Amino acid sequence: MAPSKNQNSSAAERFAPAAKQPRSASKQQQPPRRWGLLALFLLISVGGTFLAISLRPPGQVLQKKAIAIATYPHDKTAFTQGLVWEDGVLWESTGQEGESTIRKVDMKTGEVLKKVPLKDKYFGEGLALLNDKLYQLTWKNEKALVYDRDLNQIAELPYNHQGWGLATDGKLLILSDGTYQIRFVDPETFKTVRSVSVLLPGGRRIRELNELEYIDGKIYANRWNTETIYEIDPETGNVTKTIDLAGLWPAKDRPQGGVMNGIAVNRDTKKMLVTGKYCPFVFEVDLAPVK
Repeated sequence: MAPSKNQNSSAAERFAPAAKQPRSASKQQQPPRRWGLLALFLLISVGGTFLAISLRPPGQVLQKKAIAIATYPHDKTAFTQGLVWEDGVLWESTGQEGESTIRKVDMKTGEVLKKVPLKDKYFGEGLALLNDKLYQLTWKNEKALVYDRDLNQIAELPYNHQGWGLATDGKLLILSDGTYQIRFVDPETFKTVRSVSVLLPGGRRIRELNELEYIDGKIYANRWNTETIYEIDPETGNVTKTIDLAGLWPAKDRPQGGVMNGIAVNRDTKKMLVTGKYCPFVFEVDLAPVK
């Protein structure tokens, strides 16, 4: 919100006649009027800004609506957990015990180019690509599975919390665990380096953050069982924007368990890609103001 701006001025104080007071002394004792007005303007502006922030209603953030500008086919049997775009290819993690996979998908056709099943005990979750390695979380197994680009598993890293969504800022992995916290994780040890609490204005915590993506210095998170993506400041954890996905995939067309989940970014077009669990489409979207 822009602060209100008022301009007030007062008559300058009279000085002694010039014949009795040298010009130089007169200038030293009487500050130019424009500087006084500028100081008053700045004081009012700063005060107005603090007042606007203090009076902002709790929960008020910038709101956007996702509008589909392109639609691509997607495997409707995939319980999508993690999604990564690179050079026209989607890397995807799918979930459910006994059905979890990591896969390489042609985005334009939806064809699964390669698929590797996880062990039956593992429930696949978030996925991120960093330094030519694919990192896949598991839900309650407390294991991160690491692959090369040919989907050969090359490592297994332990952690001591649940695994939900995963992204990267190019240095660290960014992980959600079902709580209101987001963790920043060392990719070599999988130890948490730091964490932030995800908060709306007013201090309300946002829990059940699921699939994550990092785009232009912001974290984007699906919230489980909702039509909302939250934009999050990675330094503070504050929610700075919400994106409404309602209408992209009508509820009447969804099977049981079909919810929005899966965020990537098409680096060629700079547009966000979203999908859902058991969704037959990947949507490329523009963001429009909520009316």
